[in-house]
Amino acid sequence: MRFRLSFFQILLLAVFVVSCATKTKKSPSKSGIKKPVVKTEVKLPPKPAVKLDNIDLPEIKREFRAVWIASVANINWPSRNNLSVDQQKQEAIQLLNLLVDLNFNAVILQVRPSADALYKSQHEPWSYFLTGQIGQAPYPEYDPLQFWIEESHKRGLEFHAWLNPFRAHHSNGGQITSESMVKKSPENIIKLKNGMYWFDPADDKTQDQASKVVKDIVSRYDVDGIHLDDYFYPYAEYNGGKDFPDYKTWSVYQQSGGTLSRADWRRGNVNKFVKRIYDEIKAQKNDVKFGISPFGIWKPGFPAGIKGSSQYDELYADAKLWLNQGWVDYFTPQLYWPVDSVGQSFPLLLQWWSDENTKGRHLWPGLNTVAVKSSNPVSEIAREIDVTRQILKKNTGEVHWSIAGITKNYAMQQELKTNSYKEKALIPETTWLASKELPELNVTWKKQSNNVSINWNKQIEALSYVIYLKYGNNWQTEILSPEIISKNVASESNGKKLSTIVVRSVNKLGKLGGYKVVLVN
Repeated sequence: MRFRLSFFQILLLAVFVVSCATKTKKSPSKSGIKKPVVKTEVKLPPKPAVKLDNIDLPEIKREFRAVWIASVANINWPSRNNLSVDQQKQEAIQLLNLLVDLNFNAVILQVRPSADALYKSQHEPWSYFLTGQIGQAPYPEYDPLQFWIEESHKRGLEFHAWLNPFRAHHSNGGQITSESMVKKSPENIIKLKNGMYWFDPADDKTQDQASKVVKDIVSRYDVDGIHLDDYFYPYAEYNGGKDFPDYKTWSVYQQSGGTLSRADWRRGNVNKFVKRIYDEIKAQKNDVKFGISPFGIWKPGFPAGIKGSSQYDELYADAKLWLNQGWVDYFTPQLYWPVDSVGQSFPLLLQWWSDENTKGRHLWPGLNTVAVKSSNPVSEIAREIDVTRQILKKNTGEVHWSIAGITKNYAMQQELKTNSYKEKALIPETTWLASKELPELNVTWKKQSNNVSINWNKQIEALSYVIYLKYGNNWQTEILSPEIISKNVASESNGKKLSTIVVRSVNKLGKLGGYKVVLVN
């Protein structure tokens, strides 16, 4: 069928087509005409900090970097037992300033070298190594432990109190006076052939005394950690190669019907003590870390090819068990041998201990920085730090024995400062311990010529602060001591303007606090 259109219908159809063509006209951008470029750097008035939950902050380098500072026999501090109080303080500050300059982040100070105290204690006498006489207080009296804690913390350094658990008197510890624990507790103390006196670890009175000392320190002082060394039962050489004379407690155990061998019984005594100390610390302050630095070899042959002394059989210390059970927060085996040592390979031993770390605790080996057997000790220690990083990955770190290996070796200082510890690092976070999360900081900023002045509120519980600055697409970060609560930074870097500021606090377990993002015009 054909349809014919009238002139009027043809006219209406033409109007409709023109109307549609007008509505579907191409936009200028699709017809090749460029849109005006909108600059992303828009000048905005200063704004208060705003919370952004999806900002991608860069990771901060983490590594435990500590030194042992020994007081026994005046090995490190104080350098002599007749220094004035001002001299003691001056020496301490010099050591701490050096550590900060070399980008360390922790100190482990020996505060109980042998049943004595480098602090004011109701349980044990003032140390001979502090004043030259057992029981004599420093004059004018001050508390060295409190001083070290305050001076460490103001520099952003963790402070760990190092105790020897069972040594009652050192052979270099001067004349035994009525104040000495040797006189006050003779029934559970044994004299060894080298002149040392040792608490019998099997005696309940011994373990109660050490426990009392630890709880006292944890309750009264703001320590970040409690640290025990490798001396449990003494090395046989201390007693002229003869067995430890614990006949009294061994006889009591046998008469009570005990069936363990003498070696297993001794190990059981130490195991009980280690577990007890760990539990008691956590009951008092959950955020105080507990660490032990055992002899580096558990048993010869573990791993294959390892030779040397056996802490399991000679010191009656089953350190592998403590690590397997998670009775420590950090574990510092004394791996005092070179990387290429045939019978005591540093990397093989570290890897073996790492494989035994089934609870995922911190594993930070001890390095023999003061006397490692190498033709080039400086490069050897640098190599051991590198090997440690390769094996432990992100949760890496080490402890240097002792600070003398650094203070008396300028080449070692230069190596650490320019290479191994070139950048600052936060201590790895202790994720298995609960801790109070620090709140957001109140961050403000002000433009000053070519700089930006940044300020934030001081948090008493912060061990350090981390500042993040974004220039263009690049972040810059810096770790700051808790005494710093302001910072002047460049408004431009490599031609890029500062756009974003974040400041976060760090608590004593290494956890970063909440934050707000400050946008800068």
